Parts: sequence; C-alpha cells; structure tokens
Amino acid sequence: INKPVVDRIIRVDHAGEYGANRIYAGQMAVLGRSSVGPIIQQMWDQEKAHLKKFNELMVAYRVRPTVLLPFWNVAGFVLGAGSALLGKKGAMACTVAVEESISNHYNNQIRTLMEEDPEKYKELLQIIKQFRDDELEHHDIGLEHDAEAAPVYSVLKTTIQLGCKAAIFLSEKI
Repeated sequence: INKPVVDRIIRVDHAGEYGANRIYAGQMAVLGRSSVGPIIQQMWDQEKAHLKKFNELMVAYRVRPTVLLPFWNVAGFVLGAGSALLGKKGAMACTVAVEESISNHYNNQIRTLMEEDPEKYKELLQIIKQFRDDELEHHDIGLEHDAEAAPVYSVLKTTIQLGCKAAIFLSEKI
C-alpha cells in the first residue's frame, strides 16, 4: 500500500469524525430536549460509529492522530452549540454545510484510492463510500428540516465550509 496516502486519509478522516462528534455534542447540549433532539441524536449515533471505525483503523494501520485533536474538541463543540443557539434551523444549516464538505472530501479520497488501485484498497474504499453515503443522508436531513431558512444561511454555510476546508488541510498535514 501507499503508506503516506493511507496515513493521510485515515488521520484526516479520524479528525473529521472526531470533530463531527463534537459538533453534534454541542448541538445536543443546546437542543437535546427540543423536538429536533431525536434527529440530532440519530445523526450523532452514526457519527459515533464512524469514529469508532476510524479509531480501529488508526490502530490497524499504525497511524498517528493529528496533533490538533484538542483544538477540534473545543472548536467542534463551539460550532455545534453556537449554531444550535440560532435554533433548529441554525443547527441544520451547520449540518448541511459540514456534511456537504465532508461528502465532497470523501469523494476526493475515493477518486485517489481508485486511481491508486481499487483492489488493493477495497476495504478502505467500502468504508469511505458507506460513510460518505451517511454524510449525504445527514445533509439531506438538514435540508428537510429547514436549514436554508436559517438566519444568514448563505454566509453561515460559506463560513463553516471555509472552516472545514482549513480543518481538512491542517489535519492532513499535522
């Protein structure tokens, strides 16, 4: 296997799933007892399963985590809670922005692994494709729950997605 490519993929995906867990934790802290709480919990449960799998892959492939995990711990929670303070629509706008960014990121990884050798990376491709599909489902749930009606939706979405791009870039490198 191309160890640097696999290491980069597993490290950044672990960081992303860790961050997603913290975002949903922040949203649940604010909206957990509201009508949208069970929906957020359902998405969070899937993210917990994703993180568990990447924790396993980190060990199996002997990949070190990004040194930025303590920062993503705080930043993720603040983003989740902050967007939830805007109400259900704000939380869903955050979900749409993050999940769209992550599914695009997963698609880029799928392309990279397919170009390398789809047979060699069959297991990893299967995992990434499944998780991408879960993220797209979360994206659609956000849209179904009025994400686009959030205050300053386009500004919020653009800002969050710029943050996601920066987080991906940094987590791949350090």
